[in-house]
Amino acid sequence: MRISGNQLTQKYAGVRHSTRQSESEHALELDFKPIGEEDMKLIREFTRFNVGRTCDYTIGGIFMWIDYFDYEYCISDDTLFIKGISESHLGMVAFSLPIGKLTLDESVTRIINYCHAHSLRPAFSAIPSDKAGKIAELTGGKVEALDGWSDYLYDANALATLQGKAYSKKRNHVNRFLSDNPDYKFEMITEVNMSDALAFLETVVVEDKQDKEMAGYELEQCKNVLLNIDTYLFDGAILRRQNGEVCALTLGEVIGDTLYVHIEKMDHEVAGAGEAINKMFAAEMKMRYAEISYINREEDMNDSGLRFAKESYHPVALLDKCNVII
Repeated sequence: MRISGNQLTQKYAGVRHSTRQSESEHALELDFKPIGEEDMKLIREFTRFNVGRTCDYTIGGIFMWIDYFDYEYCISDDTLFIKGISESHLGMVAFSLPIGKLTLDESVTRIINYCHAHSLRPAFSAIPSDKAGKIAELTGGKVEALDGWSDYLYDANALATLQGKAYSKKRNHVNRFLSDNPDYKFEMITEVNMSDALAFLETVVVEDKQDKEMAGYELEQCKNVLLNIDTYLFDGAILRRQNGEVCALTLGEVIGDTLYVHIEKMDHEVAGAGEAINKMFAAEMKMRYAEISYINREEDMNDSGLRFAKESYHPVALLDKCNVII
């Protein structure tokens, strides 16, 4: 049964919730269960919907954060529902934007009914801003901007070439790396160099960031992804300096016309290592996947250093996200 936006608004403005049988059936349809790596193939089918190019609806965006956000999932009527906790209100149960064949009002109705049946306050988290407004209109909910969670989206060709005046400083950094390391090696990650990639991650230090716990969790998940790269179906690369030591590593995922760079680590003591692997990986992935037009380098998490670095590459868009609290 479909419920109009006006009906939903009335329900959560104090009108007693309907107990009609069809609504109860919808509530029962959402039977959430923990997400495991064995579910990756099934969930990957829904990533093709490519919701607004934000990273939250990718394999990396979901599976790298299962434990941190307590993600569970349910598939109903060829639509994926994900339940976890809010990015900005840890401890509050919140839902991702449902993706699949159901319309937005149909899927939101099922979540509202599920929350009513389980005595939960309906909340949605990390919703693309355009969809957040529609959910608020349907439910009478309040939209909250998620500061620090906007994804940085770039022109893929610009990052692969660094052409033009705007990228002169980036080219200088890359050239410094090439000058210092004329015998450098850029290698895609394979079984042959996997042990070197893992050894490099062991040298990475979690810096004193605003959320050190999250940064530490993310680093451990980087190692987990490397150990299971065939399951994740990511592409990755390492960069070796003059002496053969790995000085940078990156991993990404392609969905449609977008490359999502989920992981990028570098030795900050090696001049130009970050800029070099960024450019080389973008160029290599453009060559392997002709359909790539954009690169999503994800959020800055309110870290001033990350924000400066991401802005310096001149994003073509910031993909804003919001919570909707009902």
